[in-house]
Amino acid sequence: MAKAKTKKEDEKVASIDAKKQPKEMTGAEMVIEALIEQGVDTIFGYPGGAVLPIYDEIFKQKKIKHVLVRQEGGALHAAEGYARSTGKVGCALVTSGPGATNAVTGLTDAMLDSIPVVCITGQVPTFLIGTDGFQEADTVGITRPCTKHNYLVKDPDELASVVHEAFHIARSGRPGPVVIDIPKDVQFAKGAYTTKEKAVMHTHYQPPIDPDMEAIEKAVELMAEAKRPVFYTGGGVINTGPGGSVELRELVKLTGFPITSTLMGLGAYPANDKQWLGMLGMHGTYEANWAMHDCDVMINIGARFDDRVTGRIDKFSPNSKKIHVDIDVSSINKNVIVDLPILADAERAIRAMKEVWKKKGYKSDQKALGEWWKQIDHWRAKNCLAYKKDKKVIKPQYALERLRHFMEKDKRDCYVTTEVGQHQMWAAQFLPFNEPNRWMTSGGLGTMGYGLPAAIGAQMAHPDAFVVDVAGEASILMNIQEMSTAVQYRLPVKIFILNNQWMGMVRQWQELLHGERYSESYTESLPDFVKLAEAYGGIGLRAETPDELDDVIKEMMTTDRVTIVDVLVDQKENCFPMIPSGKAHNEMILSPDADKFDKTLV
Repeated sequence: MAKAKTKKEDEKVASIDAKKQPKEMTGAEMVIEALIEQGVDTIFGYPGGAVLPIYDEIFKQKKIKHVLVRQEGGALHAAEGYARSTGKVGCALVTSGPGATNAVTGLTDAMLDSIPVVCITGQVPTFLIGTDGFQEADTVGITRPCTKHNYLVKDPDELASVVHEAFHIARSGRPGPVVIDIPKDVQFAKGAYTTKEKAVMHTHYQPPIDPDMEAIEKAVELMAEAKRPVFYTGGGVINTGPGGSVELRELVKLTGFPITSTLMGLGAYPANDKQWLGMLGMHGTYEANWAMHDCDVMINIGARFDDRVTGRIDKFSPNSKKIHVDIDVSSINKNVIVDLPILADAERAIRAMKEVWKKKGYKSDQKALGEWWKQIDHWRAKNCLAYKKDKKVIKPQYALERLRHFMEKDKRDCYVTTEVGQHQMWAAQFLPFNEPNRWMTSGGLGTMGYGLPAAIGAQMAHPDAFVVDVAGEASILMNIQEMSTAVQYRLPVKIFILNNQWMGMVRQWQELLHGERYSESYTESLPDFVKLAEAYGGIGLRAETPDELDDVIKEMMTTDRVTIVDVLVDQKENCFPMIPSGKAHNEMILSPDADKFDKTLV
């Protein structure tokens, strides 16, 4: 006869059974629990009525730090800065209606630049959806074109799984932003929590990672036969993780090929290496753009043939065989028809190329490659970034050269963000990056106001690092309210303003392409940036002459609070080289200060 179970044994069995059952939680509790499971340690946001239940749960816990921004757009850019400097998914929390619509620019920015962000938005209660209720907006409809995926969650039992799935989508394949719209009544309602391991995925999104080895072998064969090859790399190399940059450096050394990069790919390959040609594109170097135009084999890894890079499509690298490695199938043959597409993760594709090159014993054609490098050195001799120094007026290029000098002497890890305009392009040209994830700028969307909140996000992720936002006096005003965020969280972010009192890039185009008709591009009534910094509780510094610059930068490097440095620069300086819109790479406009060719290299 079986022995009857004791009361204690019954309680033990009941306890085990209870642990197997999904834990019941409110929707708001589920959101926080799922974020913790996903490894989120920082979230950027702004409270409002439709997300107060979630904010109540934030108040009750200590695992996730919330950063209160001053406008929802700042929350998304800060999440981008956090994501790009760490390689993790950035996270933002905003309310319904204007909270969600204010987030749209940041979402679009992240979409175009392939930045993994999960944005949680509040929504009016389900029974009010469609009634034009207070602070109601069709968030899912509005954000559908500018996100990788979005959700409106009406069932609390599905909420946890949706959060887990959102993080999977944001970080997988070509990274991007995902929105989770949660009605207020769902945040109050109770349901069964689903853990990360047991989450039911509503989508079977599993982008390809491993390359087709037959395609890899064809690509490597083309590379071995090349006479004038060039690597063209983009942000996809950085997005794949630190291994992508390591593999890229080894492949470039193995082949001896020259390498260039898009604006988004800076840092994937060290800028201090002799095989580096500099950035390519509209404001890229002379040698990089000519190499792209004249190459016979182009190896594009993780770049999407953006129009700022290609210039006029029908004249883009007209005589080259084009290899394109990309994890996003929609990017293949979208802008430029290629000869050999390879759908794969960048790191895995580069590693496969390297292994095939070694296995088959390929060697570059040293004679042809030598002639190619001789031609490239001929283009380099043009000294396309040359500018005329001035003893009385600070040239913007000189200001960045001095900033670079002091950054290189600093023992801290250095991170650079930018706003958008001339200063952005000068920063890309004069601040060389030797490691990935140190450079954060708005590439595809060109969002003025990006730099300061992005710097805040980077500084939150790296509290002991030196973080500087290279800004223009027009761009910085777009999100200047985030100074208050930096002060509240004691973030020693530096804002290095190249102040020429113009919307500089607009003025440059008006000068060169619109007959010097400067329509509404002069920024009058500018604030005193030193006093503005002090009014927020930060530090303000100013440099008006070249002689003052070094001392001001040295002081900025040592301040322990958010610091604005107002650098008064030449108002008429233009950013060169420049490929005018609709022109080809061999139709660049050069600075009048660019050196003449060294005839000995011809």
